[in-house]
Amino acid sequence: MASPYDTDLPRNPANFQPLTPLSFLARAASVYPDATAIVHGARAWNYRELYARAKKLASALARRGVKRGDTVSVMLANTPAMIEAHYGVPMTGGVLNTLNTRLDAAILGFTLDHADTKVLIVDREFSKVMKDALARAKVKPLVIDYDDPEFRGDGERLGGVEYEDLLREGDADFAWALPGDEWDAISLNYTSGTTGDPKGVVYHHRGAYLLALANVVTCGMGKHPVYLWTLPMFHCNGWCFTWTLSVVAGTHVCLRAVRAAPIFDAIAAHKVTHLCGAPIVMSTLLNAAAAEKKPLPHDIEFVTAAAPPPESVLAAMKDAGFNVTHVYGLTETYGPASINDWHADWDALPAAEQATKKARQGVRYPVLEALDVLDPESMQSVPHDGETLGEVMFRGNVVMKGYLKNKQSTEAAFAGGWFHSGDLGVVHPDGYVQLKDRSKDIIISGGENISSIEVEDALYKHPAVSAVAVVAKPDEKWGETPCAFVELKPDASATAEELIAWCRSHLAAYKCPRTIVFAEIPKTSTGKLQKFKLRDVAKGM
Repeated sequence: MASPYDTDLPRNPANFQPLTPLSFLARAASVYPDATAIVHGARAWNYRELYARAKKLASALARRGVKRGDTVSVMLANTPAMIEAHYGVPMTGGVLNTLNTRLDAAILGFTLDHADTKVLIVDREFSKVMKDALARAKVKPLVIDYDDPEFRGDGERLGGVEYEDLLREGDADFAWALPGDEWDAISLNYTSGTTGDPKGVVYHHRGAYLLALANVVTCGMGKHPVYLWTLPMFHCNGWCFTWTLSVVAGTHVCLRAVRAAPIFDAIAAHKVTHLCGAPIVMSTLLNAAAAEKKPLPHDIEFVTAAAPPPESVLAAMKDAGFNVTHVYGLTETYGPASINDWHADWDALPAAEQATKKARQGVRYPVLEALDVLDPESMQSVPHDGETLGEVMFRGNVVMKGYLKNKQSTEAAFAGGWFHSGDLGVVHPDGYVQLKDRSKDIIISGGENISSIEVEDALYKHPAVSAVAVVAKPDEKWGETPCAFVELKPDASATAEELIAWCRSHLAAYKCPRTIVFAEIPKTSTGKLQKFKLRDVAKGM
């Protein structure tokens, strides 16, 4: 039986519009046109200029054939062009694919093909690896070169047009339209997963809109915050902060590389209020030379993910003037979807107990409908006893649309009506979730996922290697690094240095093990490697 509230009350343009983060920029440009939107070196753009440049980019791309569902891949550092692409590309109905600048040519070539890239924008710093990737790829996209005045190198031009020339082709009054459906794809982010080729995670306009808003709430952002880009914008679209700043007409302070001196210089010069990053960023700040450091203008909000910071690091960050908030999420959840929401009465706890509380992954973001730890077989919640292990699962509007061209993996990820993270955790009596292990053996180093299986495959190709198991080794600087336990073939020999060099010829540098241990690898009666024992060894090294 129909409800009276459904009768003669249809959706119409006056009462229903698809949600999209593109509307945030349009509003900021209208309400705060003269507010500083971007600072990059000696240059700055206000919101009027940013909006006009995004529309010019959209117009130029549309004139060159980019339309709804077309992929525009970008290989860019944290630069103004990257921010503009987050608006200009989806204004055409196209999908933005931000490439990981740390990957090798083989993976990048695969990504270009899998994404069916139609246009590729390349920062000249990365022209060498992208030239190799394009040679490997079957697709032949239109290549746009980006010449950043802040780049001091001499990278080769790969395309026939430069980014600023492309913008000059565009119309600042381009009449972009809202997506026909807020479920339309807005971006494509590749995750390394645990095996083989990476999976393409598809975000929709609705999810990007909601997570961008949630960042404002969870990070305590008022009007006109100043955000320093120490988090790569290619990573989950910068945890959606690329769109968040437009909500509050904040300032993006671009930073090409995470170095101590430029970070402190930017904080002092622009009175930075917020930044995000993996443990490596904290290490960079804390270990800076005295000459590089500058007094902070005020306490700064620092949001971190990946491995929880140790007690000593948290204490040092607090003493240095940074208030650290720990979040947790995955590429499949648009970045952070849970937060360690802090209670004021916890401030009275001893430092060790505060660190224990801070290490937890916490509770759901306001825009996530459910975060729980379930038994993956029964799909029932585990007891809230802080001890019973289960799989961490998510449900809500900030969970990905699915994996591109991978129905099997999408269905497996959403089995039972929940997104399965693959992470194992517990729930404490107060409802806060804490990770205990990774069921898929992912290693998180400097905020980047490394597949242990991919590293193992590279080592198995060495003629002297008989058996290998790769696990995470805790690292104060990177959070975790790969540690390889290796058995050699009878009468074969190899040194640790030789195997690391071998890995460097087969893998991106950041994926290579920092530690090689020659030892017999513990196995079950069926020959399965017992990695949990090796993790304990690695932790004690």
